[in-house]
Amino acid sequence: MTKTLRRLVARITRNWPLKLGSVVLATFLYAGLVLSQNAQVWPGTIPIHPANQPASAVLLSNLGDVTNIRYFAPTDVADRLSGASFTATVDLSTATPLAGTPFSTVQVHVQAADPRVQILDFDPQVVQVQLDPLISKSVPVKVDEGTPVAGLQPQTPVLSANSVVVSGPASVVSLATAAIARVVIQPSGLDVDQEVPLIAVDALNNALSPVAIEPQTVRVQIRVGAQQTRTVPIDAQVSGAPSSGFQVSSVSVNPAAVTVQGDADALRTLAAINTGTVDLTGATGDVTRVVNLVLPAGITTLGPGTATVTVHLTPVTGSETFSAGIVLSGARDDRLYSLSIDQILVTLGGSPAALAGIQGQTFAVTVDVDGLAPGPHVLTPTVNLPASLTLIALSPPTISVTVSIAPATPPPSIQPSPSAGP
Repeated sequence: MTKTLRRLVARITRNWPLKLGSVVLATFLYAGLVLSQNAQVWPGTIPIHPANQPASAVLLSNLGDVTNIRYFAPTDVADRLSGASFTATVDLSTATPLAGTPFSTVQVHVQAADPRVQILDFDPQVVQVQLDPLISKSVPVKVDEGTPVAGLQPQTPVLSANSVVVSGPASVVSLATAAIARVVIQPSGLDVDQEVPLIAVDALNNALSPVAIEPQTVRVQIRVGAQQTRTVPIDAQVSGAPSSGFQVSSVSVNPAAVTVQGDADALRTLAAINTGTVDLTGATGDVTRVVNLVLPAGITTLGPGTATVTVHLTPVTGSETFSAGIVLSGARDDRLYSLSIDQILVTLGGSPAALAGIQGQTFAVTVDVDGLAPGPHVLTPTVNLPASLTLIALSPPTISVTVSIAPATPPPSIQPSPSAGP
């Protein structure tokens, strides 16, 4: 190789990495220029769909659409593109709420169904989403009957379910206080019997969404018709036995009667309104209870729905007749007393236990003869009894006593002592 040739090769290979990089960069720039000159823009919109949404969360945000999709594709492929050729998604499994907010920023992904289509750009690249925990809550069912019709007084609705379960985002379900079933009372007074859809509402009766209700409907039955009134007595109901030795003497109710209303058929056969049951088991004294009135179906009260029941108890008593001897009180030693009878029949009253336990020495029949002058007298005996017994009758109620002077007692005779022998 000549000196000139070697000098030429050295000049060409000098700084060869820099020269090679420049060639590669120029190639990329040229390719980008070609692509930019051949890139196209999809004129429509592609809805963004969620992917990998957690089962325990609800998506509250509207994800919107992707627009301005710039792509490169062969001419024959580009001519056949439609809205179905693109999909836009966000991966919710990566959503992490921003500090202090319920929102998360997630990346938007756009793909083409045909791999020959290369996506260059689109708008937006990211979106904000709001995920709320999924919760359930049981709420009562309430019936909204609308504006009352003049002359009609609908009875209490009968529901197939008194409560339902509301499910959905925690921020929404936490506000739910009831599920409303709205019905219309016809002016003709026809009874209501229908399946009614339920609406979840808050404390101000504002409808809540999005939520799911289970069951979604409830059967509502309402008897409708012209109501009549009637005043009927209140019948107290008692049960159980008081303590041994006590018995029910009387039962009183306050108020004694109540005014009720209902349709004519229900009132026609109504004789009285019963109270709740008052239990007397083991009672040893009067029992007073405030109890609810037990109203038949279709009957309502125009006043308080309670009554005061008072049960009066008294000891169980019986009677028994005994024969008793007569004891004189205040008798003098220098008088003689002759009685018309020496036994008297005494009828006593008291509890069975007290009567069974009486003994002959428990009581005595006494006649007071203190200070009586000689001659006949009619006296009323008295009986000393324990506190648990009462005197019902004496037979006979009086006795005759004859007083006489007792004969003087002669002094004892003095017998001479026998003389001594010689």
